Amino acid sequence: MFNDSSRYAKLAIVEAKAEGGRSVQAVVLRCLPYVGGVPVTIKGNDRLDVMAQRRYSDPTQFWHLADANTELEANALLSSKDGGNPDVPQTPRTILVPEK
Repeated sequence: MFNDSSRYAKLAIVEAKAEGGRSVQAVVLRCLPYVGGVPVTIKGNDRLDVMAQRRYSDPTQFWHLADANTELEANALLSSKDGGNPDVPQTPRTILVPEK
């Protein structure tokens, strides 16, 4: 169901009942351990897949960067700490980039 390099590849798949009683398949919840990393400041148009390519030579490993940080939405890691408010000077964002 998932590519071997996916963060979900080794998780169990369970049957669940969806609204209306139909059966669906879902992966069990992933519990994230603490993962340290090297602080990296986001610059310009950085993207997680591009940063993963630089770090791991594989853009599909972007999820390692997402897992090492606390944002629920991975793309929020790339936004400034000031939330993009044009009236506030933008503070560059620093995120952790793990060894893998």
